[in-house]
Amino acid sequence: MQTWQKLLKKSLTTAEEVAEVFGLNLESVRAISAKFKIRINPYYLGLIKTKDDPIYKQVVPDIRELESGVCTDDPLAEDPDSPVPGIVHRYPDRVLFLVSHECASYCRFCTRKRMVGDIKKMNPRFIEDGIEYIRSHPEIRDVIVSGGDPLLLADSRLDAILGALRAIPHVEIIRIGTRVPCFLPQRVTKNLVRVFKKYHPLYINVHFNHPDEITDEARRALGMLADAGIPLGSQTVLLKGVNDDPAVMRRLMQKLLAARVRPYYIYQADMISGTDHLRTRVEAGLEIIKEGLRGWTSGLAVPHFVIDSPGGGGKIPLLPSYIESITDKEVVLRNYEGKRHVYLQPSEQPDVKQPAPAPAPAVGSAPAAPAKKAARAAAPARPAWAAIGR
Repeated sequence: MQTWQKLLKKSLTTAEEVAEVFGLNLESVRAISAKFKIRINPYYLGLIKTKDDPIYKQVVPDIRELESGVCTDDPLAEDPDSPVPGIVHRYPDRVLFLVSHECASYCRFCTRKRMVGDIKKMNPRFIEDGIEYIRSHPEIRDVIVSGGDPLLLADSRLDAILGALRAIPHVEIIRIGTRVPCFLPQRVTKNLVRVFKKYHPLYINVHFNHPDEITDEARRALGMLADAGIPLGSQTVLLKGVNDDPAVMRRLMQKLLAARVRPYYIYQADMISGTDHLRTRVEAGLEIIKEGLRGWTSGLAVPHFVIDSPGGGGKIPLLPSYIESITDKEVVLRNYEGKRHVYLQPSEQPDVKQPAPAPAPAVGSAPAAPAKKAARAAAPARPAWAAIGR
């Protein structure tokens, strides 16, 4: 048994364990665990400094998860867009492929709280059906392998899945979505990296929500993946009391970039049942972009802020308003410091008409030049640069 498997085996998974460790009301935790799975592995548990800190909020059950509100179990309408179990086909040229029901720890805000931890809803027997669906749809050029967390599967199982996908001629890109480098970086081993290197072009999107998650162990795992030639992107969820502060989010993005991870998305938290206490107002995300990121740090560290629209409308990017006014003559802008700048529009120039071709010679005019001589005359002059290197 490898180190990561030993750690996973020692996870807190029962209401009794969680209530004892954190001093919570046992009956409340039991009520939550009856509806939503619990797992907190020892590594991530060790990152919690105080009760109710940003790490704690992400994985420790909260009685407010049982409160009813405007949220739903499947806010993104993934189930109606699932032609076969394990596949979500929403966009024209790409699919989401759910291959694992487990995660190294369970987020309290997970989009798939209705499914994770339940092998009946994300069963290994669905994988072959998913591969066959992808194989039979030539419009699919991009496959996002997710779950649960795919990296909780055995190396041999991942090898088989990636190999089957790479053997499909129309699949150009394979992406993996994982929280393992954050939750359980010990899972990133030399053998796992060897498996991944066989299937380029392969991309990995990781998930970090707070600067304290980027530990030495996490940097080691990310470095191994980057050294294998795998482009790394990050997806972050905006969460109340976790990262809804411009300075905290800026430091997270900077630390990700220093760890060779390109910030990709900041998600407005999905409208998932039991997560109202973790959702912020949309204005908080706009303020983070405007007051914490754009202009205040490297452009490479500025991700897209998006809402994955309820009802299955897909991701919609949101931007603060930097435009004060637009006219035919100018655009008035405000920069990241609020200073006013004016960009002049190009003036409307009339189309320049090309001269008409010379008329053909009249009947009875002088005879044409010999063909070879005429061809030389018609050939365009060679530009000076064409002679370089001859």
